[in-house]
Amino acid sequence: MITPDHVGKRVRDSAGRVGILRDVIADYEDPAELPGERRKRSVAFLRPEHGGREWLVPPDSVALTAAPPPTGGPG
Repeated sequence: MITPDHVGKRVRDSAGRVGILRDVIADYEDPAELPGERRKRSVAFLRPEHGGREWLVPPDSVALTAAPPPTGGPG
């Protein structure tokens, strides 16, 4: 399982999406939920490698992954 020590690392979630780990919060409450319906849960925040919309997943569904091979080369 990933931890806050892995922030900034390349990861893959259980759906196969690859991104950069931005944060892990153990007691996150979603502000979009009504106050009476909020519950604390552990959440990992990921963003696409080359920009885009961040997504949230349970930290136990995320694993470190290797960096992609370099593209191109000297020219």
